Amino acid sequence: MSRVCEITGKRAMSGNNVSHAMNKTKRRFNVNLFTKRFYLPEEDKWISLKVSAKAIKNINKKGITAVLKESRAKGIYTK
Repeated sequence: MSRVCEITGKRAMSGNNVSHAMNKTKRRFNVNLFTKRFYLPEEDKWISLKVSAKAIKNINKKGITAVLKESRAKGIYTK
């Protein structure tokens, strides 16, 4: 599976490693992803999502149902 957050849609970025001599080589900045289970009380079931650290903070702040509703409206989360 690709390294993409299922809530925010964040994905890996590309950039350069820069040495002291200013030599540049390509590298990837991966997203800080976690596979985490969340309980949906409305549907009485557990779901497993691959989410970034920022998405976990949003879920803790707003709640899982509100965050899923927002991401469905944006077209990111389609389950």
